[in-house]
Amino acid sequence: MIGELAAYEGIVCDLDGVVYRGPTAIPHAVASLGSAGVPVLYATNNASREPAVVADHLRGLGLPVADQAVVTSSQAAAWVLAERLAVGASVLAVGGPGVAAALAERGFEVATGQVRAVVQGYGPQVRAIDLAEAAYAVESGALWIATNTDATLPTDRGIAPGNGTLVAAVARAVGRGPDQVAGKPQTPIYELAAQRQGVDITHLLAIGDRLDTDVAGARAAGMASLVVLTGVESLESIERAPVELRPTWVAADLRALVDNNYWEQARALTEEVRRRWQARDARDRSEPDGTPPSAG
Repeated sequence: MIGELAAYEGIVCDLDGVVYRGPTAIPHAVASLGSAGVPVLYATNNASREPAVVADHLRGLGLPVADQAVVTSSQAAAWVLAERLAVGASVLAVGGPGVAAALAERGFEVATGQVRAVVQGYGPQVRAIDLAEAAYAVESGALWIATNTDATLPTDRGIAPGNGTLVAAVARAVGRGPDQVAGKPQTPIYELAAQRQGVDITHLLAIGDRLDTDVAGARAAGMASLVVLTGVESLESIERAPVELRPTWVAADLRALVDNNYWEQARALTEEVRRRWQARDARDRSEPDGTPPSAG
């Protein structure tokens, strides 16, 4: 990496909207990440796919990625659960194959009926009976971990309901929310990525395209963040962001990691955004009529 970004010892990179959109690579993403010069882990809230499947996708795009370079919200949920339950405990897996695989990887018994915990993630084949089983288990005292609570899921046909809607259905039934959420904007997925890299989390750069997940999670974990304008966010939405959702850096695309010209453009863009934040914050501190508040 170049410029001020060279201070970071590794990258934790989001996928959809940053590296690819559906099956297709986003322009310049593969070449830039491949030349970043620091270790890159790919962290995704997508709980349905197993890491090896995600890694295969990335390798197919031209990135030389090992399976261990992918961290999913299912793995983060299983990691959280391993701090609370003994190996071999019975856990109900709700969601795609990635959920059950992550639990088995940590030594849990994937089961139904009387279970110690529920891990709920997204899966395109999740049925009403699966949500009912989750509710029954939670009502009986099982620990409830949600992989993520994303309200929507981008698909090649449009926007579909995400795992957050499925979690909300169970919450409505049991009268409360999950005991913990593992994916962004919560910190476990970033903490697991830092542990896997063997780097202090404050020395990592989070890259994403969403303020409410990627940036919010990074800020909560004490990480710097770079938002690229290749996915969900626009320059206008970033300028409107509240303090807790403001990224450290803003770039048009990932060429800012490796090309001095694009890094200078990203630095200038970031400085302009910061000036607009400062101006808006000053207006917000003013009296309703726009005049500065009086002393006393």
